[in-house]
Amino acid sequence: MARSPHLSHLLLAALTLTGVLSGAAKGALADTGAADDPALREETRKTAVPLLPKVVQAMQEAVKEKGTVDAIPVCKEKAPQLLQELRQRTGWQIRRVSLRTRHPETGTPDVWEARQLAEFDRQAANGVKPETLEVGQIVDTADGRRVYRYMKALPVGEVCLSCHGALETFSDDLTAALRRDYPKDRATGYSVGQVRGALSVTRPLAAPLRTPGDAAH
Repeated sequence: MARSPHLSHLLLAALTLTGVLSGAAKGALADTGAADDPALREETRKTAVPLLPKVVQAMQEAVKEKGTVDAIPVCKEKAPQLLQELRQRTGWQIRRVSLRTRHPETGTPDVWEARQLAEFDRQAANGVKPETLEVGQIVDTADGRRVYRYMKALPVGEVCLSCHGALETFSDDLTAALRRDYPKDRATGYSVGQVRGALSVTRPLAAPLRTPGDAAH
C-alpha cells in the first residue's frame, strides 16, 4: 500500500528525532515526564494564547475582502507585528514554529520545540483534537538560566487551507505569489484537523543558576 506524502513526512520526522516519542503521553500533554507548574502554565496561556484568534480573524477578514493572494501580507506582516508587540509587553520570547516551515529563518524549531511538535502530530493522528494540545516545562538552559517553556498547537482550520492546503487547488496567481514571498516554503498540503505548527513561549524564571565553581569566588 502506498504511503501518503503526509504520512511519509510524519515517519521521517519521527525517525529523525531520536527518542522523541519514548514513553506514553497522558491527556493532551506533549511531554508528561517534564517538570511543569500549573500556575505558570495558566498565566502563560492567558497571556499568550489570546494572540491566536486575532491572527485568524485578521486572515479571515482579509481573505473575504481582498481574496487569498492579496491576503498573504496579512499573515506575512500582521502576525509578526502582533508577536513583536506581545514580546515587547512581556519580555518573553514568543514565536510560531513548525516542522514544515513557510519562513525557515524565523519558524524553524529548536530541538525542544521539534520534540513537542512531533508529539503533537502523533497525538493528533491518534484522534486528539489539535486545539487541546499544549505543553509546559521548566528548563535549565546550557548557560545556567532557568526558563519556563510553553507551546500551544496551531490547528489547521478552513481559512488556513486558502494558502496551506493542497497545491493543486491553488490558482496560478497564488502559487506565483507564494513562490515570490516564500521561496523556501514547505507549509502546504495540510488538511483540516492537522497540526500546522505551534505558538512557542520562553519566559525567564530566575537569575542564572550558580555552578559549583562559583562558590570558590
